[in-house]
Amino acid sequence: MLYIDNRQEKIIVDEQFESTLENIIKYTLKEEKVNLECEISILFVDNEAIREINNEQRGIDRETDVLSFPMLDYPEGKVYKEVYLENSFDDSYFDEGKLVLGDIVLSLEKGQVQSEEYGHSFLRECCYLTVHSVLHLLGYDHMIEEDKRKMREREEEILNKFNIIR
Repeated sequence: MLYIDNRQEKIIVDEQFESTLENIIKYTLKEEKVNLECEISILFVDNEAIREINNEQRGIDRETDVLSFPMLDYPEGKVYKEVYLENSFDDSYFDEGKLVLGDIVLSLEKGQVQSEEYGHSFLRECCYLTVHSVLHLLGYDHMIEEDKRKMREREEEILNKFNIIR
């Protein structure tokens, strides 16, 4: 189950945009062996709102493109498909029978600026940021070089399946 909440007015969001993000999220979850019904919330915001959230949650007083708030814990260097089996969760990880993976906050305003900077479409940028964030919810990280390489490879593999290229 994907919950989408558009709390910004600077970028027009239509059904096709939401549907594309939903499809890429579902595909990412399938590829990462998430076989349980699960829940992800995605919040569309502008730069001011994401700056406030970034400051409140991380103590970083600046805008960013996307924030991920995973609900599951992972051992260092491990991801969902390496750690969790379908029956390895206690009830605290579920809401109404769905595994709660976490929340994504995406600045569509920042996505628009970055798409222009990188010379690709707004949709490509938002798909990339969404895949990036879902992978964070599943334990991927990019703080050390080996983990970063692993995460970048997965991002590109998933985007390529949707023919979303740079």
